[in-house]
Amino acid sequence: MNQEYTGFEQGPIRPPSEAQSLLIRITRNCPWNHCTFCPVYKGSQFSLRPKAHIIQDIDAIHKYVDMLNYGNITRESLFAVRKKVPSEELRAFHAAANWISNDMESVFLQDANSLIIKPQDLAEILRHLKQRFPQIKRITSYARSHTIARISDDNLKEIADAGLNRIHIGLESGSDEVLKIVKKGVSKDMHIRAGLKVRHANMELSEYVMPGLGGQTLSEVHAIETADALNQINPHFIRLRSLAIPDHLPLFEDWQSKRFQKCTDRMTAKEILLLIEQLNGITSTLASDHILNLFQDIAGVFPDDKEKMANIPRTFLNMSPEEQCVYQVGRRMGFFSGLGDMADPHLLEKARRQCQKFGITPDNADELIDELMKRFI
Repeated sequence: MNQEYTGFEQGPIRPPSEAQSLLIRITRNCPWNHCTFCPVYKGSQFSLRPKAHIIQDIDAIHKYVDMLNYGNITRESLFAVRKKVPSEELRAFHAAANWISNDMESVFLQDANSLIIKPQDLAEILRHLKQRFPQIKRITSYARSHTIARISDDNLKEIADAGLNRIHIGLESGSDEVLKIVKKGVSKDMHIRAGLKVRHANMELSEYVMPGLGGQTLSEVHAIETADALNQINPHFIRLRSLAIPDHLPLFEDWQSKRFQKCTDRMTAKEILLLIEQLNGITSTLASDHILNLFQDIAGVFPDDKEKMANIPRTFLNMSPEEQCVYQVGRRMGFFSGLGDMADPHLLEKARRQCQKFGITPDNADELIDELMKRFI
């Protein structure tokens, strides 16, 4: 059945590192959508967008970039063009204007698994994108390891040659037991094979790891097996995304019924420390660039920065329970981005006042902080 083009589309999410990117929607929602920890696409149906519609989206962006006279845009010219835009094209206009303000160097392909479309179609879309915007330096996409593992090396190389040069994969865990429990739909071996295929195709690889996903029971094996998988892959980037459990997740029911015992912040800090200690023989960049993370200041490149990064959770674990509580509250309320911010007397006092205001103590900190974290899901 032919689908009617209804205008430029953008999906709901993108990685924090793609904040300045133009978002081009290749597919809608997630083709797997069974992960018990993921809140994003639940209740939404997956669909492929027709290739012709994606080409039209790219052409719409090109049209408004030209109309806005990229390089000479002013506030007055922006409003002048805005007055001429039909209502059905406003999304494309705003996407073009936003991209211009961010130097037009990067593009992110949405939604959860763009590489599920035919490799030849994706290569054609990428070539059209590069033809329209030859200044682009980076084109990125999410992908599932299950999908990557099924793409031939030749097809993956064709996609890379056409312009896709970074892939984000939700590894989440290297433990088969954890992966099965959270219904990830992939194994440790498949994660490793997919990661190596991406690297072999000369694309940058960003692997996401979810501290806390194994719960209290599997925390140690989660850290050790995840580190082992990453040691075999040696991705360009390892990105931490700590587990949070809002009440509309399948995992929430397991947590409420005690089938899943969520890690405390102290346990999560131990797990992150163990993960870092177990990462060996790699040259990856580690980033903790998400508001959910307990330590947003963990950042560095292996092996040189390993001890510096390990010292952050180690320092937290050596603090008194009262100091840990103040840090947890300051971090979750946005006063602190890392442990170093506790050296600021003003910020430290703000965090202490919030502890007093809400009656947060070492005994109840994790329970109350869980409620704070839900605001950011």
